[in-house]
Amino acid sequence: MTGVPASATGGTGRPASGGKLAAAAVNQASLWNIANILTMIRLVLVPAFVVLLLQDGGYDPVWRAWAWAAFAVAMITDVFDGHLARTYDLVTDFGKIADPIADKAIMAAGLICLSVLGDLPWWVTGVILLRELGITLMRFWVIRHGVIPASRGGKMKTLAQGTAVGMYVLALTGPLATLRFWVMAVAVLLTVATGLDYVRQAVVLRRRGLAEERAAAVAAGDRPA
Repeated sequence: MTGVPASATGGTGRPASGGKLAAAAVNQASLWNIANILTMIRLVLVPAFVVLLLQDGGYDPVWRAWAWAAFAVAMITDVFDGHLARTYDLVTDFGKIADPIADKAIMAAGLICLSVLGDLPWWVTGVILLRELGITLMRFWVIRHGVIPASRGGKMKTLAQGTAVGMYVLALTGPLATLRFWVMAVAVLLTVATGLDYVRQAVVLRRRGLAEERAAAVAAGDRPA
C-alpha cells in the first residue's frame, strides 16, 4: 500500500501531476481563511471610510455617522482577526504583512482626514503617525536579535487611539465633545510613553544580541581546528 489513491496516480501507481496541482490548490486555499478575510475587509474599509467621512465637505452628521460605522467595523475586525489566527493556527505570510498595514492605514486615514477638516490639530496627527512609523522601523532594526512583543501599554494605546478617533469622527457637541478631547489627550500620552518604552526595549535587545554574537565568536575562535 502506498497510501496514494488510485485516482491520484492515474491507475499507474505513480502520483500524477494532478496530485501536485491539488496540493498546490489546498495550500493556496489556506490563504482564504476567516482571519485573512477579516483583514481584507479592513483594507477595503479604509477608502470607504475616507469617502464617507469627506462627503458633503465632511460636516454632514449623517455621513459622519456612516463613516464612524465603517471605522468601528474596521477596529472590531482588528481585534478578531489576530485572535482567530493565533487560536486556530491560521497565521499566514499574507496575514503577517497585511494585518499591520491595515491597522495603520485605517488609523492614519482617520487622523489625516480629521486634521484636513480642521477637527484635529496636525501636531497630534504628526506625533501619532511618527511614533507608529518609528516603531515599525525600529522593529526591523532589531529583528535579527529578536522580536519586541506587544505590551499591555501598547494595547491600551491602540484602544485609546481608536476610541478617540471614533469620537472625533462623530459630530459630537457639548460634554461629549469635551470628553473626546480628554480621551485624545490620554491617547497621545500613551502614544509617547509606549513609544519611549519600545525604544528602551529595542536598545536593550540589540545590546544583548550583539553581546551574544561576540561571545559566540570568541567561543568559536577558542575551539581547536
